[in-house]
Amino acid sequence: MFTSLRGILTGMGINLQLFTIIPINRGLPMNQSSLSYVLKTFPLLGLLQGVIYASVLFLLLSYTPFSQVSIAMGLWLVLIVLSGGIHLDGLIDTSDAYFSYREPEKRLEVMEDPRVGAFGVLSVVVFLAGRFVVFYELATMTNDWTYLLMVTVPFLGKMLMGVYLQMLPAARASGMAHFFKQGSSRINWLIYSCYLIVIGLLIGVLNIELLAGYFILVSSTAVVGYIITGKITKHFGGISGDTLGASSEGLELVLWIVMWQLHSFAMV
Repeated sequence: MFTSLRGILTGMGINLQLFTIIPINRGLPMNQSSLSYVLKTFPLLGLLQGVIYASVLFLLLSYTPFSQVSIAMGLWLVLIVLSGGIHLDGLIDTSDAYFSYREPEKRLEVMEDPRVGAFGVLSVVVFLAGRFVVFYELATMTNDWTYLLMVTVPFLGKMLMGVYLQMLPAARASGMAHFFKQGSSRINWLIYSCYLIVIGLLIGVLNIELLAGYFILVSSTAVVGYIITGKITKHFGGISGDTLGASSEGLELVLWIVMWQLHSFAMV
């Protein structure tokens, strides 16, 4: 029991060090056992991020005189700052490679190029602009249950990263994706399923009507994840750190849009 708890804390600590700016001033082991817990706690990292996002939105709406545009901008900035922009970097590199329209080997070379191309810039500008618009719309429609569903968006986004590390080959024989795949394990599928069920049960206990919204978000994750899987396999030959980050960011934007539409159609 204590070994498992230590493993979970280590996995979360590594995730916080690598994927957020939250300071964890401690050297943590990066062996196969630790990497296994890193994958197991990907969704928990997403839950923590979701709680932070929901808390920021609640505090800005409840205790500040800011306009809805300013509140949307505040939430928009929190998402960028909290992650340190690491996944946006992956989005830029993946966009440059994808829109180069070359064979997979050449696309991987483009991703390794430290220079930023025009397609990378255009993609991140459109992506961030789209996210800001969605946040503004959500800020104008927020109700008591918005915050609960907000938590599930990064939860599902981080889970997708874990799923890809479980099921897709690495595009290179080195790099972050190849390294993290050492932590893949069949038991992770059971753990991810338990996460989905537990979150669903909690939502059902708090508000049974929200289960439909949660089901739509999970279903959207499955559909978008399937589509992205085909693109990654065909155009890159496997996953890399950049494509993982881009996939997570892309899925989360889709889920934010789905949340917006759920509010528009009075389902939340």
